[in-house]
Amino acid sequence: MTDLAQTPEDIQRDENEAGPVIQARFDKARELAESGVNLYPNTFRPEHRTAALRERFGHLEHDDFETLADVFTVAGRIMARRDYGKSAFFDLADSSGRMQAYLRKQGVDEETFNLFKKLDLGDIVGLSGRLFKTKTGELTLLVSRLELVTKGLWPLPEKYHEINTEMRYRQRYVDLIMNEDSRRVFLLRSKIVAAVREFMTAKGFVEVETPMMHVIPGGAAARPFETFHQALDRKLYLRIAPELYLKRLLVGGFDRVFEINRSFRNEGISIQHNPEFTMMEFYQSYADVSDMMDLTEEMFVAVAEKAIGATDFTYQGTPVSLARPWHRLRFGQAIVELGGAPAEVLTSREAALAFLKSLGGEKSDDDVAGKVLAKIFDLAVEPRLINPTFITHYPADISPLARRNEAEPDLTDRFELFITGRELANAFSELNDPLDQRGRFQAQVAERAAGDEESMYMDDDYIRALMYGMPPAGGEGVGIDRLVMLLADAPTIKDVILFPHLRSLAK
Repeated sequence: MTDLAQTPEDIQRDENEAGPVIQARFDKARELAESGVNLYPNTFRPEHRTAALRERFGHLEHDDFETLADVFTVAGRIMARRDYGKSAFFDLADSSGRMQAYLRKQGVDEETFNLFKKLDLGDIVGLSGRLFKTKTGELTLLVSRLELVTKGLWPLPEKYHEINTEMRYRQRYVDLIMNEDSRRVFLLRSKIVAAVREFMTAKGFVEVETPMMHVIPGGAAARPFETFHQALDRKLYLRIAPELYLKRLLVGGFDRVFEINRSFRNEGISIQHNPEFTMMEFYQSYADVSDMMDLTEEMFVAVAEKAIGATDFTYQGTPVSLARPWHRLRFGQAIVELGGAPAEVLTSREAALAFLKSLGGEKSDDDVAGKVLAKIFDLAVEPRLINPTFITHYPADISPLARRNEAEPDLTDRFELFITGRELANAFSELNDPLDQRGRFQAQVAERAAGDEESMYMDDDYIRALMYGMPPAGGEGVGIDRLVMLLADAPTIKDVILFPHLRSLAK
């Protein structure tokens, strides 16, 4: 059995049963080439897709095909074959699905039949022929023309179960060939992103693009990736969020902007985290956190209906309902009521540290009070939030870009959205007071100096922009990968990112 986790060089070095299989493929390819067959032509043009043919003709009865004289042309990969000497059935897979084909020696010229005999599973071919139905009712293409389009030099796994988890993520191309469910997930992802874009545009938001390389990383509490620009002789950072640039556009007079963006955070890898990820951030002038909640409910419902045709579904066996209105709960209230913490943790850092320790959480003497509470929340509350829940009124000391609550200045007008026990969105009424923002940045700089590598930097240009005057606004970031996980019923973020980052294989 071929071990596809190895490289070709490894296989050539190893004396195992995989070597002869690969060598046989190369020998066969060489034989075809020497006989004049082009192994990689670019002349065949399919005119039809298998899914469209099944949709159009799959309902017809056997007799209906007697009068159907049309010749159809398709192309795809040979996925299975059943040879019977002078004839063969085989399965052809294209980007839309699969279809059965039937080739008879008497139905094609000798050169074509001999070529087919030398083809392998995984080879890509072009076919032309008429349609018929077998006795079992299978729509089938009766081949009258066959051309080799691409010769496969590496054998496909015989069964999908031979593709282990590591192979799925490291060799996604094989996973997509063999696993129809993987193709479904990534087609669904495309529909979800399109639905998000359509919703935002219909609401009057302008799609923009902001830099991916920043002089100063900002917009989130995260450790950035560093790079260096030789011509500018300057260190740059891959963006951790587009927030501060998008809010500069509010200063510039754009009232509603959004960006579906790639961001990068130098953090751990988990079922929820990938170092590079996709999120959608949007900002609306003359709006607040309450408007953001209403818009978020409306957006998630619209996207779910567009993408999967339902707002009630199951995620990993757990029922989920997006029916509005969604639950809204204050941060401190959630810690006490859902997390089982004593009320004094909200006012006593010592009490909060003691409760965090009882949960087995990691504590640090440098953690501000809000950060201790956030750790308690992550452990005791977050896993309980299954149906959509807005957690509001976060502490100001962990919300450096959010507007303070007018009635409770130690808290902010901020929410995080949780569904199925994980965060999907973060939003707030934006802080547009430049002096307050400078003080928040200075506190973050002090935390960074104390050893917190995820604290924010001082961004003087952003303060300058605020001093020109930014209108009151609401803003939000939505994790696109996590939204796809939710609607695709995917247990890990690796299942919804085509090429996730992975740890190196042990040598």
